[in-house]
Amino acid sequence: MTTTRFQSAAEAPAGTDQRKLHVVTFGCQMNKYDSLLVEGKFKGQGYATTDSMDDADVILFNTCSVRDHAEERTFSWLGELKRAKESNPGLVIGVMGCMAQRVGEEIFQRAGHVDIVAGTRKFQHMTELVDQLLERRADPDTWRARDLRLVATGVEEDVEFERGAMNYTGGQHAYLAVMRGCDLNCTYCIVPTTRGRVQSKPIDEIVSEAQWMVSQGAKVITLLGQTVNSYGEDFAKPEGDAPRGSGRQGRPSLGDVLRRLQQVEGLVRIRMITMHPAYLTQDLAEAIRDCSKVDRFLPIPAQAGSDDVLRAMKRGYTTDLYRKRLAMLREIVPDAELGSDWIVGFPGETDEDFEQTLAFAEEVGFVVNYVFKYDPRPTTHAADELPDDVPTAVKKERNQRLLKKAEEIATLRLGRYVGQTVRVFVEDESDRAEGVLHGRSVHGIPVSFAGDPTLIGTEVEVAVQQASAYGMHGVVVTGEEAALTR
Repeated sequence: MTTTRFQSAAEAPAGTDQRKLHVVTFGCQMNKYDSLLVEGKFKGQGYATTDSMDDADVILFNTCSVRDHAEERTFSWLGELKRAKESNPGLVIGVMGCMAQRVGEEIFQRAGHVDIVAGTRKFQHMTELVDQLLERRADPDTWRARDLRLVATGVEEDVEFERGAMNYTGGQHAYLAVMRGCDLNCTYCIVPTTRGRVQSKPIDEIVSEAQWMVSQGAKVITLLGQTVNSYGEDFAKPEGDAPRGSGRQGRPSLGDVLRRLQQVEGLVRIRMITMHPAYLTQDLAEAIRDCSKVDRFLPIPAQAGSDDVLRAMKRGYTTDLYRKRLAMLREIVPDAELGSDWIVGFPGETDEDFEQTLAFAEEVGFVVNYVFKYDPRPTTHAADELPDDVPTAVKKERNQRLLKKAEEIATLRLGRYVGQTVRVFVEDESDRAEGVLHGRSVHGIPVSFAGDPTLIGTEVEVAVQQASAYGMHGVVVTGEEAALTR
């Protein structure tokens, strides 16, 4: 959970009655990106933001629905605001994002002091919804109490923001959504319900937004999408003399996006989250190979190493197909590193299925692994049709075993870098050890080393001396030293 801000209340012009906004963000990087979009629009309407809920006139929660725990955390925070609303009836409380999309008006039943609910493709209208609410509050003779609860939850609309009028304050690492939604139907996943179907942003708009970010200080941009490498699948096939992309059927692809962003002056690194094996194409691999700014770390979740479980999950591939796509990738980009998400305890998962997952994780050699116990999500096929038949104790035991296996795999894989030199983008200073800097290699691996803070925001060559499952440590090398040890 994070709180995000454009401008502190202390920075508001002296002597003004500037209204103040506070946003609490739960969940993924897409939510963080969306929160900045909303805050930027409020700022354009004359608002300042504050780090304190106590000072805020408007409090917004950008929510997550991937797991039940995420929703309960939001309701817990909302509950704590009930007393604040009683003492300050003019306070505006809004809920937006995935939970708002999933449960809609049910939020009012559990938190009657909430005023606005806006879903994943309606949050862009939050400033208008707040204005509408305030107008209605100002005319109590016309509007009844139920008219003071506003709901907007359709997913058919495009998400559009005018960035040019905003100030970018995301720092040197920016997020940029190149597509939204998902056209897949994994049986456990609620994303197609909460985020809608795929909506890709035109390449010219992506480049323009990236240039805007870089012009105001961004040096690293992470491209976001629920299935980011499905970018362009929703575009119509070009006809006649229309410009053609390198994607399937001539449509623009993520590879085309990478090639365009490679040309953005001042941009140092390009990262991507999150991919699906079905959309891992030769064109994308070649773009990664040819674009020096693109990280060689690809999050391509396997979710399970058992074909029976993958079939029940409706993931759309087998372990053999995953191997074939990976072989193609590593032939073109030999130094690619992979990350994976895993679900243990999926309905019907046997001991043999789980052993196959352990073996597959070891075979592929994922350098980053996120392990989750299966959590049924309402309205998904798995929750409605498949019995949650793996005992909780078994889920926990499998979770711990896979985490341990993942640590062993990462330790061995990162150990291969000891004695090599890696290119590192320097991100920040250590808050635990004086004189130590943190960065991330071109393979997405955390790297620490001694250095001067003036190196932050630059790339350096680091000779790796030590490695663990969670990162590497080394020393900065320059000139001929770097060439000799590479």
